[in-house]
Amino acid sequence: MGIPGVFPPLAGHVPEILAAKGGRTWLVQLLLWGMSGEITVKGAKYNGVMPGYRQLSDADLAALLNHISTQWGNKFPAGQRPFTAAEVKAQRAKTLTAAQVNAARKALGLK
Repeated sequence: MGIPGVFPPLAGHVPEILAAKGGRTWLVQLLLWGMSGEITVKGAKYNGVMPGYRQLSDADLAALLNHISTQWGNKFPAGQRPFTAAEVKAQRAKTLTAAQVNAARKALGLK
């Protein structure tokens, strides 16, 4: 459910991210590189810091992504498949800052 003003809820929000063009890739980047700075989710503002989890293996990050995509009433949008270790590995090859991940989120056009 998140923490008001700090961390947005995952329930109901992850499917919105997955449905956005580029959202799936962004979720992988978020877990790898973390994020900082203000965001807006469903009209509410949040300003927390999420660490990256690069220390986890590609398979473990894919499992975590699949978990948050299918828990708390969440489900993959029609036609999307579970995350794979190869998908995570492809994003791990990049080097992003938490601020760049935030900017990429803004480009998704989520409200």
